[in-house]
Amino acid sequence: MCFGRCARCIGCKLLILALLSIVANILLYFPNGETRFASEHHLSKYVECLHGILGGGLLVLIPAAVFIGLHDDDCCGCFGHKNCGKSCAMLSSVLAACIGILGSGYCIIISALGLSQGPYCFTRVERNWIYPFTESSGGYLLDYNEWSKCQEPQNIVQWNVTLFSILLVLGGIEFILCSIQIINGILGGVCRLCCGSDEPLLQCESFVAGCFL
Repeated sequence: MCFGRCARCIGCKLLILALLSIVANILLYFPNGETRFASEHHLSKYVECLHGILGGGLLVLIPAAVFIGLHDDDCCGCFGHKNCGKSCAMLSSVLAACIGILGSGYCIIISALGLSQGPYCFTRVERNWIYPFTESSGGYLLDYNEWSKCQEPQNIVQWNVTLFSILLVLGGIEFILCSIQIINGILGGVCRLCCGSDEPLLQCESFVAGCFL
């Protein structure tokens, strides 16, 4: 079982997910491709939390870069000490995974709050900019007839629901992948890849394989 290869695979997936999160968050700033609502501060407060750019984006890019940097056949270990082998690098990846969990968790929480509160829009009844769905506690998501309350920006409910939902899903996948890497990193460090004889490694691999059977 190659823990380093697994980490690199997770890193590549996190890289793609982080870039998608950044793009989705940027799109939230420009409903229907218009910039005037952002400049006039007529967007939901949760859009400006940068949960996709900072949380699901930059904070996830850090572990992604660390995981991708783990080389399967590089046994130099940490700081050039060969006796450390892959163990030190794999254990250090656990810290990077924790950063990814914090970032993805932040993305999940803000996305859920954004969906629950609904968009900030100009309504036909109050003739003012408000949060018309705050008291529905997310019930508006299934009541499509209520979406017409928002006049500006056009289709803002669909825009917010789609992008916040995408960010929620992306954050959830990132959270799961980082959690998997924590387990992978601990097992890889304990098994001391590239260190010593093959017997401890084979015993550890047999133990890990047995856990999944």
